[in-house]
Amino acid sequence: MTLENSIRLLAGMLILLSVTLGYFVSPCWLFLTAFVGFNLVQSSFTKFCPAEMIFVRLFFDRKAN
Repeated sequence: MTLENSIRLLAGMLILLSVTLGYFVSPCWLFLTAFVGFNLVQSSFTKFCPAEMIFVRLFFDRKAN
């Protein structure tokens, strides 16, 4: 799985999780959905993505690519 696909998977899973928790537990969980959406928008403009930095350090070897 590529780095880009991993980040998309993480964002999608966080959104689904927060919407589910917002429905069943508390509407305050929808702030997580807003945060993920805001992060996706800002990363498209600034090319800065905290999830990318974490994934590269933990799971991906830069020298292999």
